[in-house]
Amino acid sequence: MAYALVAVGYSLVFGILRLINFAHGSIFAFGSYMVFLFYSLGVPMIPAILIALVLSGLLAFGMDKITLEPLRKKNSETITYLITTVGVSFIIQNTLSVQYVFTSERQVFPSTNVFPPISIGNVTIQSSQLIMFVVALILLVILTLVVNKTKMGLAMRATEQNSKAAKLMGVNVNRVIAFTFFMGGASAAIAGALYSGYYQVVYPTMGYLIGLKAFAAAVVGGIGILYGSVVGGLVVGIGECLAAQYIGSNVRDPMAFVILIVILIIKPNGLFGKKGITKV
Repeated sequence: MAYALVAVGYSLVFGILRLINFAHGSIFAFGSYMVFLFYSLGVPMIPAILIALVLSGLLAFGMDKITLEPLRKKNSETITYLITTVGVSFIIQNTLSVQYVFTSERQVFPSTNVFPPISIGNVTIQSSQLIMFVVALILLVILTLVVNKTKMGLAMRATEQNSKAAKLMGVNVNRVIAFTFFMGGASAAIAGALYSGYYQVVYPTMGYLIGLKAFAAAVVGGIGILYGSVVGGLVVGIGECLAAQYIGSNVRDPMAFVILIVILIIKPNGLFGKKGITKV
């Protein structure tokens, strides 16, 4: 479900813009650090998460306005957007590790275990795990309702189908895209807070590997399909755990990409992805 929380942000942006935001993992780390910062200043955990949610959303919004919107105005190639998001990712990651900001050292993050663990036979479930599971489902429902049941969601879907036609119908495409990035950044902050609260650690490069694995999870589920991200996260996460248990812990990290390759060979569009048809 940790992968699912991050993968939802990938799918949200890709589902509207057909763009892979490779800065999403670094925004995830930024969100964790914002929670860590405000909590260390005496702000209670939930308000700290809400502040981090807004700041991370604004960071993603600013990234779009400063780096991507000028590229859209010039009708740049898709590869230009990808390289730009990779560059932004490194900028965020290295800014977090600056000695006078947070340093590159690992910091102890407060635990999100709010009640004692639940034991069922030989299985023990931490409250932080349960919270992560519930929040991922709630976030999925909220984002699905926003996309499918609101006026902004209608504008988002119109932009995804045909941005030029949406403009002609009076849709402010740049505003829709900025809103999409804000939502993606906010969801990354929620994921970062819960992930750090479970492992009780935060560090500048924490978004790199989980970002790649969450991207794999999004593709496995069918990138652009929000509920597919949750299923993909579960498939990748459970696959990793089984591999670590029965093969060895050294294969845990590569297993996400083994699963990705196998799924793409069997079903190139992912488990719930649909074939795109382009009229020429």
